[in-house]
Amino acid sequence: MSKNMPAGNTFKGRTGIDRILRATGYSLDGLRLAYRGESAFRQEVWAATLMLPAAVWLGRGWVEVALLAGSVMLVLIVELLNSGIEAAIDRVSFDLHELSKRAKDLASAAVFLSLLLCAAIWAAALWHRFIG
Repeated sequence: MSKNMPAGNTFKGRTGIDRILRATGYSLDGLRLAYRGESAFRQEVWAATLMLPAAVWLGRGWVEVALLAGSVMLVLIVELLNSGIEAAIDRVSFDLHELSKRAKDLASAAVFLSLLLCAAIWAAALWHRFIG
């Protein structure tokens, strides 16, 4: 047993292609779970299916396309993290507790800020393309 591997954790010993395949499977499971169980994520995925192709059309170069598409992807990433935090809090207890509320509110604020950033980037790109 490796000195860096905790005793009893059989999952930490995976390496190479096996680790990559298993990690990919877990990631796809997470995306499926989020899509099926989180209405906000589902709405954002549908918005992304419209916005990502629009980013290619709207952007006037690879940097603009990357900013537009990246801001959309950031919203999805932050929403997944928010959902993970909420699930972990709910796993511990459904009881009302100030620390649970704090954790959920902070995660929700992160989603809100990512949405504001996305909206600002898209508004600036639309302004630049059609008005400025």
